[in-house]
Amino acid sequence: MTQLPIQVVAHRGASEDAPEHTLAAYTRAIEDGADALECDVRLTADGHLVCVHDRRVNRTSNGRGAVSALELAELAALDFGSWKDREESPDWKDREFTSVLTLERLLELVADAGRRIELAIETKHPTRWAGQVEERLLQLLKRFGLDAPTAADESPVRVMSFSARSLNRITAASPTLPTVYLMQFVPLRMRDGRLPAGSRIAGPGIRIVRNHPAFIERLHAAGNRVHVWTVNEPADVDLCARLGVEAIITNRPKQVLSQLGRLSQE
Repeated sequence: MTQLPIQVVAHRGASEDAPEHTLAAYTRAIEDGADALECDVRLTADGHLVCVHDRRVNRTSNGRGAVSALELAELAALDFGSWKDREESPDWKDREFTSVLTLERLLELVADAGRRIELAIETKHPTRWAGQVEERLLQLLKRFGLDAPTAADESPVRVMSFSARSLNRITAASPTLPTVYLMQFVPLRMRDGRLPAGSRIAGPGIRIVRNHPAFIERLHAAGNRVHVWTVNEPADVDLCARLGVEAIITNRPKQVLSQLGRLSQE
């Protein structure tokens, strides 16, 4: 069987070169030739899914407060690029490129890209939104015809989470939508390479890969694919390639594509 090229996934967009989770970062990642885009989604107070990693907007915008306590209009008034140095990258000075990014807008960007670009969507939410994030996510994917692929391997979208319960909700509602079980450490019950029911893709952090390369081999032996985050250093890219992982999630998609000997797509 021919080994497919390692998929290069832009973590929060090309987030080393542009402000994370902004239209600027994702546009740059597409231009750089990324195979897929990774994003985190949170639910606003008025029910919109937005691409923001942290529970609060303090670090990545010029505002303050929890995403779940703010409405979309309030988030739209903030600048999510103000924290990052613009001197070397004037292409995101346009306010449109650093406004809060809704998942709907990101899906539109991918649909208009002119080539296949996959999406890796991580669900994040406070306890009081339990279940609502997954429900809204599936509703939005359905609008774009992405909620129920005919075969998991053909789906351009996968849902990721550190919570097995969150992934179970997705699988129960859409059994053919691929899910990725993210992990910061190797859980005792999974040391043999088995994942929670419904997940066939493991998402270990790069520290796991460095410290426990045999675990990656066990994951593969159990029939699971492996998508590693966040891989930025050349030595780590080489390690992932040697271990045969299926996807590398990185802040530096252009550099990783170059290291893997792949030309950027125009």
